[in-house]
Amino acid sequence: MNRALLFLCGLTLGGCAWEPGQGFAVVEPTVRAAYEPLPERAAENGYQRLSSDYQVRVDSAAMRVSDIELIASAGGSGGGFDPANPPPGYSLCHGGHCHRDDGALIPYEQVAAEMGGGGGSRTVVTLPVGEPLNLLTPETRAVGCEPECALPQTQVSQGRWGVESLRFEGTVRDSRATPRIPDERRFILDLAPAAGSDEPVVVFSGTVDLASDRSHPPETKLDLNLVLTAALFDVVDWSTLTQDSDGVVTINATTNAAARAALVERLASVSPEAEVTHGSR
Repeated sequence: MNRALLFLCGLTLGGCAWEPGQGFAVVEPTVRAAYEPLPERAAENGYQRLSSDYQVRVDSAAMRVSDIELIASAGGSGGGFDPANPPPGYSLCHGGHCHRDDGALIPYEQVAAEMGGGGGSRTVVTLPVGEPLNLLTPETRAVGCEPECALPQTQVSQGRWGVESLRFEGTVRDSRATPRIPDERRFILDLAPAAGSDEPVVVFSGTVDLASDRSHPPETKLDLNLVLTAALFDVVDWSTLTQDSDGVVTINATTNAAARAALVERLASVSPEAEVTHGSR
């Protein structure tokens, strides 16, 4: 019987790599984030065309990610509660809880129960990213796991990036024959939390299909990749934005609040990609 069991393990797990007490999946995560020019939008001098006929050139871009949460739902990827889309009465879901409109922090499980969705979702592991990411010279960064990279038996269905800060600097110009702005203008988008707040300035949410079970080899590569493009700036009407005394358009200035809100909304619609590979590669 022992020989038969070993033979079966060899067929299903490539040699029964897991051992008693080991996680169902042991994750080796990497993170990459980039701002990438699109060939179909290319203009001279490094500019990118926008759908509004403006053109932007990004000269520096940096993002600090507080952490990335890997989330599993009781019903797998088809669970009824999605933290990326808070239900009515809630404004933001992250870190295993949702912010209710009255200020209370409600666990995912309770929110899911209120929705009639059963077991709800939970954060399986958190990936601290550490130092800021330079989006113009992207790197593939190996990251750790909290509390550990050995996962329980579960189905991870979502990855959520909590962004602590995001800063773009660049130049905008109008390509129309009769320009709406008369010259090139420097711009800055500097998203940072309000004083005394630890809430992310934006949350990116993407699908992850990571099975942690005995039917897959435990060694699991997880490559997370976020790509931002000039399409982010399609929503801005640059002719309506005010300049400071130095002629710079500071998008997060109070006078440009509508443009800032539109950019944050566009950012939140971007979905990171996840590549999962079980076993050695």
